[in-house]
Amino acid sequence: MELSLEGHRPRNVDWKRAAALLYGDWGTSKAYVTGLAFLAAGFSSLWLILAVCALTGLVAVNYSVICRHFPDGGGVYSAARSQGRLLAVVGALLLIADLTVTAALSGWSGLSYLTASAEQVAWIGFLKEHIVFATIAVLLFMGWLNSYGPKHSGSLAVLLSAPVMAVVLVLIGVSVPHLSLHYVEPPHQSAARVWVQFVGVILALSGVEAIANMTGVMKLDPGSTPEHPKVNRESARAIWPIAAEVVFATAILGWAMTSLPSVLGPNLGLHDKAAWVAVMDNRSEDMLRFMAEQYGASTVAPWFGTFFGWMVGILMALLLLSAANTAIVALVGLMYMMARDGEMPVELTRLNRHGVPFIPLLVAVGLPIIVLLSASNFASLAGLYAIGVVGAITVNLGSCASNRHIGFTWYDRMLFALTFLILFAVEFTLAKTKPDALFFVTCVLLVGLAFRAYTLKRAGLTSVTVSQELAEIVTPEAIHKLQPHLKEGQKIMVAARGLTPVVRFALDEAQLRKAQLCVLYVKELAVFLPQGPASGLSRGRARWQEDPAAAAVMSLVLKAGTERGVDVMPIYAVSDAPAGTILDLAATLGIDFLLLGASHRLSMTKILKGDVISQVAAGLPEDIQLIIHG
Repeated sequence: MELSLEGHRPRNVDWKRAAALLYGDWGTSKAYVTGLAFLAAGFSSLWLILAVCALTGLVAVNYSVICRHFPDGGGVYSAARSQGRLLAVVGALLLIADLTVTAALSGWSGLSYLTASAEQVAWIGFLKEHIVFATIAVLLFMGWLNSYGPKHSGSLAVLLSAPVMAVVLVLIGVSVPHLSLHYVEPPHQSAARVWVQFVGVILALSGVEAIANMTGVMKLDPGSTPEHPKVNRESARAIWPIAAEVVFATAILGWAMTSLPSVLGPNLGLHDKAAWVAVMDNRSEDMLRFMAEQYGASTVAPWFGTFFGWMVGILMALLLLSAANTAIVALVGLMYMMARDGEMPVELTRLNRHGVPFIPLLVAVGLPIIVLLSASNFASLAGLYAIGVVGAITVNLGSCASNRHIGFTWYDRMLFALTFLILFAVEFTLAKTKPDALFFVTCVLLVGLAFRAYTLKRAGLTSVTVSQELAEIVTPEAIHKLQPHLKEGQKIMVAARGLTPVVRFALDEAQLRKAQLCVLYVKELAVFLPQGPASGLSRGRARWQEDPAAAAVMSLVLKAGTERGVDVMPIYAVSDAPAGTILDLAATLGIDFLLLGASHRLSMTKILKGDVISQVAAGLPEDIQLIIHG
């Protein structure tokens, strides 16, 4: 495990602020997913929207588990890093592609909500006619603001989340009386075509990566510590309310969208279905505002419809522009983190006088501008979106499903694997059906990996392929085993039958380690002696002073220990099973190291009586280290 030398990041984000930031990214998807779904499938789009909502809920369940097990940040870069640095970089580059399109798409959509149905105002009509350049100007302005630091970049999203939720609830309330399945059509195309349509409107997944990266700064659960952090409660409180709002509100608003003819006909004098479709297609980029105007006028009064439409347009525009700014800030942070990890050129870590990484900021603003200049319309821009975010989430879930070092349960892994397979199929479908999106994400990957290769080459690092056995030798866990194990107060026990070289080695080790030396002399008896008073012989009453051979060994070792400053403890035992006695005494005395001399018995003797070293090694506890001296 890698430890940060900079200490722990401050954990000052509670669940309410985390939920608001998540809603600023995740909750904005309903602003354009409904209109894009209608463009793709018309009055059969409700089934596509319900499928997207189901997939969104499934992804939310996955990420609630990921947030629980990654309290220090569980985004794709962190989760995939345990499976390989290259995989982590690929996941991060896919996320960069997602954030790039998020900034461009959110900026465009925000201005669309602000300029809709207001051609009579000269400057608003000009912005709508030149919306690409207006969006570019807004992104440049955001980049200039962020050059002074993103200290309060999330504040606008936090302030707007509650009002936007309120107007969404009001919109649902005024549309409920008009909900109808009369105009909803079943899918007309083949199953393959419906799948392609479904894949094309998956635009509600990006925010989960944001909340996964945020766990490293969330407030800890009661009872947890920075050394053993837990954010189960905080992350769950942040995810589930927003997930529920996104899923159910998007589903109801999708139903309300397909029920619009119930008010469009009487209000606009439209009786032909083709005319309904033409009007709704024209307002697909700001569908929520269009619904607010129509349902507000039909339920309350025409003036309320106009007022409510402006309120929804302004709030959604501000929230979408805030989401674009948040994407720029996230891009800067992601590129800076990769440069700090040595995966990108070190120049990306250079800061301006306000402490902002200047080159990543230029890239974070420049990439969305390039995307905007290359997009012909809003639908083509949205087509670039899903391939990046779906790829990043797929890499994250695949890494978690195969990660054996995290305490995931078997059903967690099954959930990850199931969602991974679905998103994997979505990603391949996007690659096949949207060549522009494939070209875009391929360019991001190639440029990013080229910069990574240049960085590694300049740092003098070379990639090599080795076998798994060789790789395990140099793992951090293996290196940890080589750390010094010298500390005072340890106990060494040596089993001696005479003044053999192993006794001298034991004295040397005890002197070096400043450890206590326990000298064990086992007198082996090849007869059965019953224990107890009647026997007249008890193992507990045997004394080494009464055994001439043992007394000679112990006396010399005690003298040598005194001269060397080693604390020597003589231990004497009489036993018919020396191996069992050695094991019992080692465990009872809390020995750290057990020293045995190499056996010099003849082969026939080993066969008949057994090898003491083998018997001791087989039964020795794991916390006692065995040293055989020969």
